[in-house]
Amino acid sequence: MRYALYSGLTALLLMSAPASVNAQTAGRTTLGVGVVEIDDVIKGWSVDKKLLGKHVYNDKNEQVGKIEDIIISPARKESYAIVSAGGFLGIGSHDVAIPAGQFQMTGDKIVLPGATKELIKAMPAFHYARKQ
Repeated sequence: MRYALYSGLTALLLMSAPASVNAQTAGRTTLGVGVVEIDDVIKGWSVDKKLLGKHVYNDKNEQVGKIEDIIISPARKESYAIVSAGGFLGIGSHDVAIPAGQFQMTGDKIVLPGATKELIKAMPAFHYARKQ
């Protein structure tokens, strides 16, 4: 079964939480998920178990990188996978940000169609923002 990674995991991540923490008024605070949302949580994806540290393949079944992190934009309208290519044991690797919508899941494999290690290494490097 083939489906876009974006439609599974990232759609869940990008949605605003239906049950949010509200300002305490008249002794009422909503925290956590309700009975209705728990089904979504149970059927959802664990970023840690399904994505982080997993290899990324192209449509020719060649390993082209590894997912190091998932970044969600502050407005939660887009998410990105931080993919490392090259290097050995993290030394000399090149990290890039790739929109989650470009990935697909094929079975248990994360696929980035058309990607090669060379194309990923040619992309602008991703660097985390530094605190000022």
